[in-house]
Amino acid sequence: MSTSCRPEADSLVGAIDQGTSSTRFLVFNAKTAELISQHQVEINQSFPKEGWVEEDPKEILQSVCECMERTSEKLIQLNINISNIKAIGVTNQRETTLVWDKETGEPLYNAIVWLDLRTQSTVDKLIKKTPGKNKNHLKDKTGLPISTYFSALKLRWLMDNIESVAEAVQTNRAVFGTVDSWLIWCLTGGKNGGVHCTDVTNASRTMLFNIHTMQWDPELCKYFDVPIEILPEVRSSSEIYGYMSSGSLVGVPISGCLGDQSAALVGQMCFKDGQAKNTYGTGCFMLKNTGVKPVMSDHGLLTTVAYKLGRDQPVYYALEGSVAIAGAVVSWLKKNLGIIKSSSDIEKLAAAAGTSYGCYFVPAFSGLYAPYWEPSARGIICGLTQFTNSSHLAFAALEAVCFQTREVLDAMNQDSGVPLSQLQVDGGMTANKLLMQLQADILCIPVVRPSMFETTALGAAMAAGAAEGVCVWTINPDGMTSVTSEKYQPQINPDESEFRYTRWKKAVQKAMNWETMEPVPTENGDHN
Repeated sequence: MSTSCRPEADSLVGAIDQGTSSTRFLVFNAKTAELISQHQVEINQSFPKEGWVEEDPKEILQSVCECMERTSEKLIQLNINISNIKAIGVTNQRETTLVWDKETGEPLYNAIVWLDLRTQSTVDKLIKKTPGKNKNHLKDKTGLPISTYFSALKLRWLMDNIESVAEAVQTNRAVFGTVDSWLIWCLTGGKNGGVHCTDVTNASRTMLFNIHTMQWDPELCKYFDVPIEILPEVRSSSEIYGYMSSGSLVGVPISGCLGDQSAALVGQMCFKDGQAKNTYGTGCFMLKNTGVKPVMSDHGLLTTVAYKLGRDQPVYYALEGSVAIAGAVVSWLKKNLGIIKSSSDIEKLAAAAGTSYGCYFVPAFSGLYAPYWEPSARGIICGLTQFTNSSHLAFAALEAVCFQTREVLDAMNQDSGVPLSQLQVDGGMTANKLLMQLQADILCIPVVRPSMFETTALGAAMAAGAAEGVCVWTINPDGMTSVTSEKYQPQINPDESEFRYTRWKKAVQKAMNWETMEPVPTENGDHN
């Protein structure tokens, strides 16, 4: 797979990176892949009820526009002509679900974020109805278990519980989209001719998309009672979808679209069967390229679409291990417990102890994702003594990220039969050197971090720049100059690593089956 585009020396490509906790716009040199400029804005999350997580669609859109304008200003200050930006790619938090009115352009409710648990009772009912009460009932078509994580259940909740959504669906005004669809629709004109589309990677996270036919599946839509007309058109990850309709970059094509984890796989140049990467963001996501055939997991991993880089290009698939809480555990220590002032403080606090002193922290705030898919699990801190302090807890939080990654890696190795010899990593948390060393120690294999770890945005820029009709970026996995990287080697005895991992597994078992849907009897025998 290579594109023979000839980038001019000054061609630039922009990437919108809309994540769970922040939005960024980054501009890369199409020839050298060098990051030229960027701007970042934090996104507010709201938690209206326990387990609910929402974001404001207008705030998401506003943050994107602000980042694009600020980055354009920075480029002008650097004496760089913004007309050199030849294309824009979009990468986004996946599964997060929006419904809006196509006639007014107004969102009909907040975006329901991927972590949200409000659909748990619906998940339980659906699983109970399946033959053998099997959460993998739809896996053959979708590659996914029935879970609160995916968009179809969130969309169903909106249609069942929000009157304005139900009414707009009835009157054919409602349209559904994940964050990529909302942004592309708004940026290409919105109610005045905006393009309602998504790409194959985002579509594959909805539970409404057949990963074999690569189309919305009428049977899946019927199963969730979702009208197929409200769904966006599914396109490849690299083609011109439309053009910027306003702002400093008006007229620039939007020509790349990848869910954030697929974008990181592309940005890490994992184009060959067997190559894998792990991204540390709000959650933690390991993807392994399995080539042009979908591989079904026997060990709790998802089968997902990795990318399709052009209308006439083949679809590549991946096995994915999804961990719900990674960077989010650091935010929790900051916002809920107040033991650190900023996220970067955790490295210093944890390093002060250099050990968790037997304390284990299972951050199952949204249940457990891969490899367990156990929604009734809840967070637990165990092994506490009078000696335990905030440094030990911070260390245990970092270890938790590493142990969860180890569980996913073990599952991936079992599914493929070919153990990974090293792990390529990226994402915001990889700036934490203590975390990277811990990860190598717990996996017992080297961890490799590229010196430019904005690989998610880079992947979106690559897809946009290589699109037919843009052609300013050459994607050739064998011909790219090697990216400089830092390698962390395991430094502890494998026996010690195994001992700590065994204790972690024991802690995970204690977190299981905590939150049941059964009523709790009170002292007088009544039920709450």
